[in-house]
Amino acid sequence: MKYLKNLGMSFLYILVSILILTFIITLLSYFNIMSDKVVSIIKIIIPIISMLIGGFYIGKRSLKKGFLEGLKLGSIFSIILIIFNYLALDNSFKFKYLLFYIILIISSILGSMIGINRKKQ
Repeated sequence: MKYLKNLGMSFLYILVSILILTFIITLLSYFNIMSDKVVSIIKIIIPIISMLIGGFYIGKRSLKKGFLEGLKLGSIFSIILIIFNYLALDNSFKFKYLLFYIILIISSILGSMIGINRKKQ
């Protein structure tokens, strides 16, 4: 039960950080502080940073093998995104999407490895 709570909280951290960062970028774009090209690049970076934050949280809460916890988190989140993209948005499969999901999983693994090393003994 504790593991599901940690997993749920890490998903919450991911979603909240995506919402906050997207809101900030939207405001900067609305007031023409950032160009459209920069915004399109940051739209790719936001989920990566969010997965890093979620992986960091689950790494701090895990007891050992932080890379495995990050792999689980990144895989579950990527599967949810794949299901959403192909069922709800009706997108076709492209190699760049697969590459993006792999990058998300790697950033989650990296965040959990950093989180487990920052844990107080």
